[in-house]
Amino acid sequence: MMRPNPASTSCLVLTHAHEDHLGAVAWLWPQLRCPVYCTPFAAAILAGKLKERGLDEDVPVRIKAVGSRFAVGSFNLEFVSVTHSIPEPTAVLIETKQGRVLHSGDWKIDRTPVMGDHFDERRFREIGELGVDALVCDSTNVLRQGFSVSEAEVSASLWRIVAEAKGRIAITTFASHVERISSAVAAARKAGREVVIAGRAMRQTIEAARTCGYLRDAGSFLDEEAFGYLPPDKIMLLCTGSQGEPRAAIARIAEDTHPNIALDEGDLVVFSSKTIPGNEKAVSAVHNNLASLGVDVITSDDALVHTSGHPRQDELKLLYGWLKPRAVIPMHGEPRHLLRHVEFAEASGIGETLMAENGDLIRLAPGPA
Repeated sequence: MMRPNPASTSCLVLTHAHEDHLGAVAWLWPQLRCPVYCTPFAAAILAGKLKERGLDEDVPVRIKAVGSRFAVGSFNLEFVSVTHSIPEPTAVLIETKQGRVLHSGDWKIDRTPVMGDHFDERRFREIGELGVDALVCDSTNVLRQGFSVSEAEVSASLWRIVAEAKGRIAITTFASHVERISSAVAAARKAGREVVIAGRAMRQTIEAARTCGYLRDAGSFLDEEAFGYLPPDKIMLLCTGSQGEPRAAIARIAEDTHPNIALDEGDLVVFSSKTIPGNEKAVSAVHNNLASLGVDVITSDDALVHTSGHPRQDELKLLYGWLKPRAVIPMHGEPRHLLRHVEFAEASGIGETLMAENGDLIRLAPGPA
């Protein structure tokens, strides 16, 4: 990793609130000591991270709404609205005298998001007319053809599953996935079920979301101590542990060691997530432990209970067409994703591509990248 250089760092800019995009701020900031720019929801999540490290009163966090334009030194920046799997995801437009760069952040094109702003196609087209020297672009789903599935379709599928459940139902998903939490809660309310939350990270996300105006119509949530006092057909559990984390709620429930929550034969657990590569063995162990209890399990292999927050090939083509970038620089993926993105961009008519590794310094302008 390249060593941080305070003298050449004007600020940190966060595109959204996922852990892999802001989790290192509390470790980097003591070396950089610069302002941090982010949206209100990202700031709410970041506040908790900084407090854990005793930095909550030290770090200058500059909160900017989605769509805001602001200047930092010789850079003119803009948060452009995209859709992803967390509130307030943004791309970042970076303008200087030397050129114009668009950093996509994490994104997909969801025409029917469950919450938050829509993908700002109009603004992307306008930026394309201005001229884009380089598009630094998400590569996570470049191996997949077509368009990613809308969160609204997952929401409808979750409702059908919850409506048909006879006993207790638990849904485990990424703690930061506020849209999925919203979809699950809406299904529970419609089915006449109370909602119990298990997992510190999920509770923190819900609190941050409500602080920023999200989930305010979701009703009240019950603590896990209430789980055993409600009829099986009147309860839904939202919990952490979709990646098989050993200390997470669903893993302990599957081992029958959770102090407040137990599932019985005929109950149902929905893994509303995709297993991240490397976690397969741990997730499979949780599935098997649940099966040993007689608990039914539904995963994304069985039903539409998850969709990615990243663009497939047809979405990438649309973005290329709107922005018309001179160059594409793939980011956010393993080497095979970055290489495939280079190939895909070239096949789509992009004149210049560049594959970079973490720590590389790239000159974008003037002249070729």
